[in-house]
Amino acid sequence: MERMSVEVPDSAELLRLQPTVRYDSTDDRFRGGSRHLSAVLPAVSSAIGHPMPTPLHPDPDRTRDELGLPDASSAIVVLIDGLGFWNLAMRRGHARYLRSLMGDSANAHPIATCYPSTTVAAMSTFGTGTCPGLTAMTGYTQLNPETGQICQLIQFKEAMEPERLQTQPTIFERLTAEQVRVTSSGLPKFASSPLTRAAFRGADYIPNVHPKDRVMAACAAARTPGLTYLYIRDADKTGHNYGWNSDKWIGAFERIDAQLNMLRRNAPRGTLIVIVADHGMIATDPAQRIDIAAEPDLARGVAAVGGEPRAVMLYAAPGEDPESITRRWRDRLGERALVRTRDQAIADGVYGPVADRVRPMLGDVLVSAADRVTIVDSRIQSDKATRLPSVHGSQTSVEMDIPFLIDVA
Repeated sequence: MERMSVEVPDSAELLRLQPTVRYDSTDDRFRGGSRHLSAVLPAVSSAIGHPMPTPLHPDPDRTRDELGLPDASSAIVVLIDGLGFWNLAMRRGHARYLRSLMGDSANAHPIATCYPSTTVAAMSTFGTGTCPGLTAMTGYTQLNPETGQICQLIQFKEAMEPERLQTQPTIFERLTAEQVRVTSSGLPKFASSPLTRAAFRGADYIPNVHPKDRVMAACAAARTPGLTYLYIRDADKTGHNYGWNSDKWIGAFERIDAQLNMLRRNAPRGTLIVIVADHGMIATDPAQRIDIAAEPDLARGVAAVGGEPRAVMLYAAPGEDPESITRRWRDRLGERALVRTRDQAIADGVYGPVADRVRPMLGDVLVSAADRVTIVDSRIQSDKATRLPSVHGSQTSVEMDIPFLIDVA
């Protein structure tokens, strides 16, 4: 492959709101269309000889070709939670194996994640090959129309059962139905978690506590033709607790690189290895923190707040006009955020195609933060949750651009 160096834009460019990524893009070379998180598993399914079309990617063979995946009888797909393309590029000096992959021209450009650029939306987008508008997983928290309450979609607190909320078939269960081996290697506590049931149901789950054991289990599974999934969460967890640019994050990043290098060395010869992430992370600025509880004009007319600090969903009180809320928020925030009504966001293609059952789950007003702005509500969130050193969710390059790295053992 051609060798090249990744040039990192300046921070102002990376933190600027980017145009909405279109799932149906055909002319954007690097973002949207096939170069999207939703396309990864359809493309891999084609690479292993069992193409799985989805509503957004009806031609997996073409998607595989556009992503440059070679044919292979066995594939391992690794998803690293929270390791955005630019986070990786800015710290690649600490990751010998990942740095070597990024030197190949095929791996030197990002693909896009979904909006919001957050775990629950991205995991279901990835696992089904579709989009939040179809999976009904549109943010960390969202309205449960059955109860009228805000629910949380990591542990599914106050939410519908995972299989009732997320009704799109997963790529894993579709492959399994065709007698294809599908294995998931992860932590024991995620084996039957609500998020696993929603986004990754259908795989044979192999639980292990230690990272080395999870890597070696993935390598052992790959000896049989089929698909293996390996999830690594440390970058996201450490970033939220200490900041993605902290020494602790760098230590976690170095250990992730060591796990991936171990995977490469022990995977059966000829195994296709694909490495992606669900989103990137920004470092927050306490001076740019906006607390809805302390802003009467922002709180007025808002019955409930969902989403997360970088991608807020506002639910209008009965009788309130979402357009009025939108105008007040635009006047207050200016260039610090993109404020849209639900109808405007859907028309922009933010969530991809939106099913009728999903529309009520979305906020009446959607707010996407720019720069290092966070928008919190201390009335309903803990102090720690409103002051995390690194977060994600909006549509800046740092948050939306994710790696798509290809290797063959």
